[in-house]
Amino acid sequence: MSLLLRRKAAVFITAIVGLSVSSGAIAHWTTGGAGGGTAASAISTSVTITQTSTPSGIHPGGPAADLAGAFDNANDASVVVDSVSATVSSVTRAPAAIDAALPCLVTDYQLNDFPVTVGAPVPSGSGVGSWTGASIQLLESGLNQDGCMGATVNLAYASN
Repeated sequence: MSLLLRRKAAVFITAIVGLSVSSGAIAHWTTGGAGGGTAASAISTSVTITQTSTPSGIHPGGPAADLAGAFDNANDASVVVDSVSATVSSVTRAPAAIDAALPCLVTDYQLNDFPVTVGAPVPSGSGVGSWTGASIQLLESGLNQDGCMGATVNLAYASN
């Protein structure tokens, strides 16, 4: 075999070996795969809405008394509270009401400016965050409302 032919054969064999090695490397680098795993997210518990203001002296046709509050957040992290709403859930009449025959109804009271926008993260803990801007008043019915003297108005709060 001539020298020129041997050199061409050597170059050809070297090229084949080089392509084989690089093909193997490319195949190794572009190898795909599949797998799986799991992760669990935390479960958020509801915050408890607390009233921090203590309105008193409410009387028929009188001015509205301010309501304000905070939150108890038992979660490990802060949670966002968008708003707080409230309803008058019941009225507990005073034992010594002037006239036990006169009623005191949930509808005698009015809540103003609910829902209150919070729109903020409430940190973990008790008595954290705040809400303000709402009020309660005893409406003037035009009738004798002595049944509401000394009554306790029970409010139910909710957040979203």
